[in-house]
Amino acid sequence: MTEKNRATIPSRSPRASGPAPEGSVRLQKIIATTGLASRRKAEELIASGHVTVNGKVVTELGTKVDPERDHVKVDGKHLTTVQPFVYLMLNKPKHVMSTLDDPGGRTTVKDFLHGVSVRVFPVGRLDFDSEGLMLLTNNGDLAQALLHPRYHVPKTYLIKVKGVLTDDEIAELQQGVNLEDGMTSPATVKKIRKAEANSWVEITIHEGRKHQVKRMLETVGHPVIKLTRVKMGPLMLGGLGSGEFRFLTDREANALREVVEQRRTLVQEGKDPGVRPPRPKRRAGWAKPGKTKRYVPKKARRVA
Repeated sequence: MTEKNRATIPSRSPRASGPAPEGSVRLQKIIATTGLASRRKAEELIASGHVTVNGKVVTELGTKVDPERDHVKVDGKHLTTVQPFVYLMLNKPKHVMSTLDDPGGRTTVKDFLHGVSVRVFPVGRLDFDSEGLMLLTNNGDLAQALLHPRYHVPKTYLIKVKGVLTDDEIAELQQGVNLEDGMTSPATVKKIRKAEANSWVEITIHEGRKHQVKRMLETVGHPVIKLTRVKMGPLMLGGLGSGEFRFLTDREANALREVVEQRRTLVQEGKDPGVRPPRPKRRAGWAKPGKTKRYVPKKARRVA
């Protein structure tokens, strides 16, 4: 659209309520899809008065605009062209923040993404002292759906606990335990191996409460010693080394989208989305996982 054409478009007020015209999209979604900020951060920008639509400051989060006609600016700058969606998997090491920045100056997952030019955001979090699979993407819609408790996207953890779980304790975890914020949904628990005084178990949950797995195991008397996320939906950590990342293959990215679409359909039909979706069939010609990159601390890098 030329500047001349833009000038002929009358100034319009963005819609905050009532029926929206066809093609209207929530303001925070438009900002998030450009890669400028996550959906949550976009909401903060709107609420704090950093966003204008057709020259007027908008602070109401329910506002809908037409991306083809309305002119959206953030801090006085027009939004740039929508970036292609990017998906990558990181094996977060222990004692690393699962955020992009930290006021305390601690190492974050962003410090491991050397060579990634597109701004991506973590899908969910892992505790500071936990490690394992983290998904990062600039697809805000997909990220929100993967985290929504309504869709029951499973997450699997390999855990070292103090002591050995009895069959009764495993049954209790599988049925759901009562935490201070309510009963947990049924979990899948498998015994992996036993050490002298400790043991390893694998737990799959379909929720995302804070410290949930740790609190579940503490409730049955087995504090967590080590926790590693090994699977999220159809994604598996595999042999990805600690501190390494790789971009998802087309097959993996498509599988993520299929999981979300299947669960959305089940919810719309009033069915339980906790049913495990069928695993996508392997097709010839799919790209293999790309070469991983290991994070090297600044102190360990050699200066030529």
